[in-house]
Amino acid sequence: MIIRKKPNWFRMLFVWRGSVLPKLLPRLSVLFLFTSLVVYSRPYLDRYHGDLSTNIYTLFGIALAIFLGFRNTVSYDRFWEGRKLWGALLNDTRSLARQVHNFIPNDEKHTAEKIIFMKQMAAMVYALNHQLRYTDAMPELSKMLSSELTDKLKDAEYKPVIIMRELGAQINQWRRRGTIDTILQAAMDRNLANFSDVIGGCERIANTPIPFSYDVLLHRTIYIYCFLLPLGFADSLGWYAPFILTFVAYTFTALEAIADELEDPFGNMPNDLALDALSANIERSISEIEDMHIDQTKPADSFYIT
Repeated sequence: MIIRKKPNWFRMLFVWRGSVLPKLLPRLSVLFLFTSLVVYSRPYLDRYHGDLSTNIYTLFGIALAIFLGFRNTVSYDRFWEGRKLWGALLNDTRSLARQVHNFIPNDEKHTAEKIIFMKQMAAMVYALNHQLRYTDAMPELSKMLSSELTDKLKDAEYKPVIIMRELGAQINQWRRRGTIDTILQAAMDRNLANFSDVIGGCERIANTPIPFSYDVLLHRTIYIYCFLLPLGFADSLGWYAPFILTFVAYTFTALEAIADELEDPFGNMPNDLALDALSANIERSISEIEDMHIDQTKPADSFYIT
Protein backbone atom coordinates (compact mmCIF):
# COMPACT_ATOMS: atom_id res chain seq x y z
CA MET A 1 0.00 0.00 0.00
CA ILE A 2 1.27 3.47 -0.86
CA ILE A 3 1.33 5.76 2.18
CA ARG A 4 2.54 9.26 1.42
CA LYS A 5 1.51 12.87 1.61
CA LYS A 6 -0.74 13.88 -1.25
CA PRO A 7 0.93 16.14 -3.84
CA ASN A 8 -0.63 19.44 -4.86
CA TRP A 9 -3.54 19.51 -7.26
CA PHE A 10 -1.38 19.97 -10.37
CA ARG A 11 1.11 17.18 -9.62
CA MET A 12 -1.85 14.96 -8.72
CA LEU A 13 -2.87 15.04 -12.39
CA PHE A 14 0.36 13.27 -13.34
CA VAL A 15 0.71 10.75 -10.51
CA TRP A 16 1.63 7.37 -11.97
CA ARG A 17 2.64 5.13 -9.09
CA GLY A 18 -0.45 3.94 -7.26
CA SER A 19 -2.74 4.84 -10.13
CA VAL A 20 -4.59 2.15 -12.08
CA LEU A 21 -3.76 3.94 -15.35
CA PRO A 22 -0.69 1.77 -16.15
CA LYS A 23 -2.90 -1.30 -16.06
CA LEU A 24 -5.59 0.34 -18.19
CA LEU A 25 -3.34 2.00 -20.74
CA PRO A 26 -3.30 -0.92 -23.28
CA ARG A 27 -7.07 -1.29 -23.36
CA LEU A 28 -7.62 2.48 -23.47
CA SER A 29 -5.18 2.64 -26.39
CA VAL A 30 -7.28 0.04 -28.21
CA LEU A 31 -10.40 2.12 -27.60
CA PHE A 32 -8.62 5.26 -28.80
CA LEU A 33 -7.60 3.54 -32.04
CA PHE A 34 -11.07 2.06 -32.50
CA THR A 35 -12.69 5.47 -32.03
CA SER A 36 -10.24 7.02 -34.49
CA LEU A 37 -11.11 4.31 -37.01
CA VAL A 38 -14.84 4.96 -36.54
CA VAL A 39 -14.37 8.71 -37.08
CA TYR A 40 -12.23 8.10 -40.16
CA SER A 41 -14.72 5.57 -41.59
CA ARG A 42 -17.81 7.59 -40.74
CA PRO A 43 -18.76 8.40 -44.39
CA TYR A 44 -18.74 4.70 -45.23
CA LEU A 45 -20.55 3.61 -42.07
CA ASP A 46 -23.41 6.07 -42.70
CA ARG A 47 -24.47 3.94 -45.64
CA TYR A 48 -25.33 0.98 -43.40
CA HIS A 49 -26.81 2.49 -40.25
CA GLY A 50 -28.27 5.70 -38.94
CA ASP A 51 -27.11 7.63 -35.92
CA LEU A 52 -27.64 6.05 -32.54
CA SER A 53 -29.68 8.25 -30.22
CA THR A 54 -27.65 9.81 -27.42
CA ASN A 55 -30.62 9.22 -25.12
CA ILE A 56 -29.75 5.53 -25.15
CA TYR A 57 -26.26 6.29 -23.88
CA THR A 58 -27.64 8.58 -21.18
CA LEU A 59 -30.02 5.90 -19.96
CA PHE A 60 -27.41 3.14 -19.85
CA GLY A 61 -24.72 5.49 -18.54
CA ILE A 62 -26.76 6.44 -15.48
CA ALA A 63 -27.60 2.81 -14.75
CA LEU A 64 -23.96 1.80 -15.20
CA ALA A 65 -22.76 4.58 -12.89
CA ILE A 66 -25.15 3.43 -10.15
CA PHE A 67 -24.03 -0.17 -10.66
CA LEU A 68 -20.36 0.83 -10.45
CA GLY A 69 -21.01 2.89 -7.33
CA PHE A 70 -22.57 -0.11 -5.63
CA ARG A 71 -19.66 -2.32 -6.72
CA ASN A 72 -17.10 0.10 -5.29
CA THR A 73 -19.04 0.41 -2.04
CA VAL A 74 -19.01 -3.36 -1.59
CA SER A 75 -15.27 -3.52 -2.31
CA TYR A 76 -14.41 -0.63 0.02
CA ASP A 77 -16.47 -2.21 2.79
CA ARG A 78 -14.25 -5.29 2.52
CA PHE A 79 -11.13 -3.10 2.54
CA TRP A 80 -12.28 -1.12 5.58
CA GLU A 81 -13.37 -4.22 7.49
CA GLY A 82 -9.92 -5.72 6.90
CA ARG A 83 -8.32 -2.55 8.24
CA LYS A 84 -10.54 -2.60 11.33
CA LEU A 85 -9.63 -6.23 11.99
CA TRP A 86 -5.91 -5.42 11.89
CA GLY A 87 -6.52 -2.41 14.11
CA ALA A 88 -8.27 -4.70 16.59
CA LEU A 89 -5.31 -7.09 16.38
CA LEU A 90 -2.98 -4.25 17.37
CA ASN A 91 -5.16 -3.38 20.37
CA ASP A 92 -5.53 -6.98 21.51
CA THR A 93 -1.80 -7.74 21.27
CA ARG A 94 -1.04 -4.61 23.27
CA SER A 95 -3.57 -5.61 25.92
CA LEU A 96 -2.17 -9.11 26.29
CA ALA A 97 1.42 -7.83 26.28
CA ARG A 98 0.54 -5.34 29.03
CA GLN A 99 -1.06 -8.07 31.14
CA VAL A 100 1.97 -10.32 30.77
CA HIS A 101 4.38 -7.47 31.54
CA ASN A 102 2.51 -6.27 34.63
CA PHE A 103 1.38 -9.51 36.24
CA ILE A 104 4.14 -12.02 35.48
CA PRO A 105 7.12 -11.71 37.85
CA ASN A 106 10.42 -10.29 36.62
CA ASP A 107 12.70 -13.01 37.96
CA GLU A 108 15.11 -14.67 35.55
CA LYS A 109 12.92 -17.66 34.70
CA HIS A 110 9.72 -15.71 34.14
CA THR A 111 11.51 -12.97 32.19
CA ALA A 112 12.80 -15.58 29.73
CA GLU A 113 9.28 -16.99 29.39
CA LYS A 114 7.84 -13.53 28.81
CA ILE A 115 10.33 -12.84 26.04
CA ILE A 116 9.42 -16.11 24.33
CA PHE A 117 5.73 -15.24 24.76
CA MET A 118 6.19 -11.82 23.13
CA LYS A 119 8.11 -13.34 20.24
CA GLN A 120 5.33 -15.84 19.70
CA MET A 121 2.73 -13.07 19.61
CA ALA A 122 4.73 -11.18 17.00
CA ALA A 123 5.25 -14.41 15.06
CA MET A 124 1.49 -15.04 15.08
CA VAL A 125 0.95 -11.65 13.44
CA TYR A 126 3.53 -12.33 10.73
CA ALA A 127 2.10 -15.81 10.19
CA LEU A 128 -1.35 -14.29 9.61
CA ASN A 129 0.20 -11.80 7.19
CA HIS A 130 1.76 -14.59 5.12
CA GLN A 131 -1.35 -16.78 5.29
CA LEU A 132 -3.53 -14.01 3.86
CA ARG A 133 -1.03 -13.38 1.07
CA TYR A 134 -0.38 -17.08 0.35
CA THR A 135 3.37 -16.64 0.87
CA ASP A 136 5.89 -18.76 2.79
CA ALA A 137 6.10 -17.66 6.41
CA MET A 138 8.77 -20.13 7.52
CA PRO A 139 11.90 -18.06 6.72
CA GLU A 140 10.54 -15.27 8.91
CA LEU A 141 9.10 -17.45 11.66
CA SER A 142 12.26 -19.55 12.02
CA LYS A 143 14.11 -16.42 13.21
CA MET A 144 11.56 -15.72 15.93
CA LEU A 145 10.53 -19.13 17.27
CA SER A 146 12.21 -22.14 18.78
CA SER A 147 13.27 -24.97 16.49
CA GLU A 148 10.71 -27.26 18.14
CA LEU A 149 7.80 -24.93 17.40
CA THR A 150 9.18 -24.21 13.93
CA ASP A 151 9.08 -27.94 13.15
CA LYS A 152 5.43 -28.07 14.25
CA LEU A 153 4.56 -25.22 11.91
CA LYS A 154 6.22 -26.58 8.77
CA ASP A 155 3.27 -28.73 7.72
CA ALA A 156 0.55 -26.68 9.45
CA GLU A 157 -2.05 -25.09 7.19
CA TYR A 158 -3.19 -22.51 9.74
CA LYS A 159 0.07 -21.38 11.31
CA PRO A 160 -1.29 -18.41 13.33
CA VAL A 161 -3.78 -20.73 15.03
CA ILE A 162 -1.01 -23.15 16.05
CA ILE A 163 1.03 -20.28 17.50
CA MET A 164 -2.07 -19.04 19.32
CA ARG A 165 -2.43 -22.52 20.82
CA GLU A 166 1.12 -22.22 22.19
CA LEU A 167 0.25 -18.86 23.73
CA GLY A 168 -2.74 -20.46 25.45
CA ALA A 169 -0.57 -23.33 26.70
CA GLN A 170 1.88 -20.88 28.28
CA ILE A 171 -0.94 -19.00 30.02
CA ASN A 172 -2.31 -22.30 31.29
CA GLN A 173 1.13 -23.25 32.58
CA TRP A 174 1.39 -20.00 34.54
CA ARG A 175 -2.02 -20.74 36.04
CA ARG A 176 -1.06 -24.27 37.11
CA ARG A 177 2.08 -22.93 38.80
CA GLY A 178 0.08 -20.29 40.64
CA THR A 179 1.82 -17.40 38.89
CA ILE A 180 -1.59 -16.02 37.90
CA ASP A 181 -5.07 -16.68 39.28
CA THR A 182 -8.16 -17.85 37.42
CA ILE A 183 -9.50 -14.31 37.02
CA LEU A 184 -6.35 -13.11 35.26
CA GLN A 185 -6.24 -16.30 33.21
CA ALA A 186 -9.80 -15.61 32.02
CA ALA A 187 -8.84 -12.02 31.12
CA MET A 188 -5.86 -13.22 29.09
CA ASP A 189 -7.97 -15.89 27.44
CA ARG A 190 -10.42 -13.23 26.28
CA ASN A 191 -7.59 -11.60 24.34
CA LEU A 192 -6.77 -14.97 22.76
CA ALA A 193 -10.44 -15.30 21.82
CA ASN A 194 -10.21 -11.86 20.22
CA PHE A 195 -7.16 -13.07 18.25
CA SER A 196 -9.26 -15.95 17.00
CA ASP A 197 -12.05 -13.58 15.93
CA VAL A 198 -9.59 -11.42 13.99
CA ILE A 199 -8.02 -14.43 12.24
CA GLY A 200 -11.46 -15.81 11.36
CA GLY A 201 -12.65 -12.43 10.09
CA CYS A 202 -9.60 -12.03 7.84
CA GLU A 203 -10.03 -15.57 6.52
CA ARG A 204 -13.69 -14.85 5.77
CA ILE A 205 -12.76 -11.83 3.65
CA ALA A 206 -9.87 -13.60 1.91
CA ASN A 207 -11.83 -16.78 1.16
CA THR A 208 -15.15 -15.22 0.12
CA PRO A 209 -14.70 -13.23 -3.09
CA ILE A 210 -17.48 -11.27 -4.74
CA PRO A 211 -19.46 -13.71 -6.97
CA PHE A 212 -17.75 -14.16 -10.33
CA SER A 213 -20.94 -13.78 -12.35
CA TYR A 214 -21.38 -10.34 -10.80
CA ASP A 215 -17.92 -9.29 -12.00
CA VAL A 216 -18.51 -10.74 -15.47
CA LEU A 217 -21.79 -8.84 -15.90
CA LEU A 218 -20.23 -5.53 -14.87
CA HIS A 219 -17.10 -6.08 -16.96
CA ARG A 220 -19.04 -6.92 -20.12
CA THR A 221 -21.45 -4.02 -19.68
CA ILE A 222 -18.64 -1.48 -19.22
CA TYR A 223 -16.67 -2.52 -22.28
CA ILE A 224 -19.67 -2.97 -24.58
CA TYR A 225 -20.88 0.47 -23.52
CA CYS A 226 -17.45 2.06 -24.08
CA PHE A 227 -17.00 0.51 -27.53
CA LEU A 228 -20.50 1.61 -28.57
CA LEU A 229 -19.82 5.23 -27.61
CA PRO A 230 -17.97 6.09 -30.88
CA LEU A 231 -20.95 4.97 -32.97
CA GLY A 232 -23.16 7.56 -31.30
CA PHE A 233 -20.79 10.50 -30.87
CA ALA A 234 -18.38 10.31 -33.79
CA ASP A 235 -20.48 12.70 -35.92
CA SER A 236 -21.07 15.32 -33.24
CA LEU A 237 -17.54 15.26 -31.77
CA GLY A 238 -15.54 14.64 -34.90
CA TRP A 239 -11.83 14.20 -34.24
CA TYR A 240 -12.34 15.24 -30.64
CA ALA A 241 -14.14 11.92 -30.12
CA PRO A 242 -11.02 9.72 -29.61
CA PHE A 243 -9.81 11.98 -26.79
CA ILE A 244 -13.12 12.69 -25.08
CA LEU A 245 -14.53 9.16 -25.31
CA THR A 246 -11.25 7.60 -24.15
CA PHE A 247 -11.39 9.81 -21.07
CA VAL A 248 -15.01 8.81 -20.46
CA ALA A 249 -13.99 5.15 -20.79
CA TYR A 250 -11.14 5.78 -18.36
CA THR A 251 -13.55 6.85 -15.62
CA PHE A 252 -15.63 3.69 -15.98
CA THR A 253 -12.79 1.21 -16.38
CA ALA A 254 -10.74 2.84 -13.61
CA LEU A 255 -13.60 2.47 -11.15
CA GLU A 256 -13.86 -1.21 -12.05
CA ALA A 257 -10.09 -1.69 -11.65
CA ILE A 258 -10.06 0.06 -8.26
CA ALA A 259 -12.93 -2.12 -7.08
CA ASP A 260 -10.99 -5.22 -8.18
CA GLU A 261 -7.96 -4.12 -6.13
CA LEU A 262 -9.96 -3.28 -3.01
CA GLU A 263 -11.96 -6.51 -3.18
CA ASP A 264 -8.96 -8.40 -1.78
CA PRO A 265 -7.48 -5.95 0.77
CA PHE A 266 -4.71 -8.37 1.79
CA GLY A 267 -2.95 -8.58 -1.57
CA ASN A 268 0.26 -6.96 -2.80
CA MET A 269 -1.28 -4.32 -5.06
CA PRO A 270 -0.33 -0.66 -4.45
CA ASN A 271 -3.75 0.14 -2.98
CA ASP A 272 -4.07 -2.93 -0.75
CA LEU A 273 -3.52 -2.84 3.00
CA ALA A 274 0.08 -2.35 4.10
CA LEU A 275 0.24 -5.61 6.03
CA ASP A 276 4.04 -5.56 6.29
CA ALA A 277 3.97 -2.13 7.90
CA LEU A 278 1.07 -3.10 10.17
CA SER A 279 2.89 -6.28 11.26
CA ALA A 280 6.09 -4.37 11.98
CA ASN A 281 4.11 -1.77 13.94
CA ILE A 282 2.56 -4.47 16.13
CA GLU A 283 5.99 -6.02 16.66
CA ARG A 284 7.48 -2.71 17.74
CA SER A 285 4.57 -2.04 20.07
CA ILE A 286 4.94 -5.42 21.78
CA SER A 287 8.71 -5.06 22.11
CA GLU A 288 8.44 -1.64 23.76
CA ILE A 289 5.92 -2.86 26.34
CA GLU A 290 8.31 -5.60 27.48
CA ASP A 291 11.35 -3.30 27.29
CA MET A 292 12.56 -5.19 24.24
CA HIS A 293 13.74 -3.52 21.05
CA ILE A 294 14.16 -4.44 17.43
CA ASP A 295 17.81 -4.53 16.50
CA GLN A 296 18.12 -2.22 13.53
CA THR A 297 21.26 -4.07 12.38
CA LYS A 298 19.37 -7.36 12.24
CA PRO A 299 16.31 -8.47 10.27
CA ALA A 300 13.19 -6.53 11.12
CA ASP A 301 11.63 -9.47 12.91
CA SER A 302 14.43 -10.02 15.46
CA PHE A 303 14.36 -9.02 19.13
CA TYR A 304 17.04 -8.36 21.63
CA ILE A 305 16.99 -7.29 25.25
CA THR A 306 18.50 -3.98 26.34
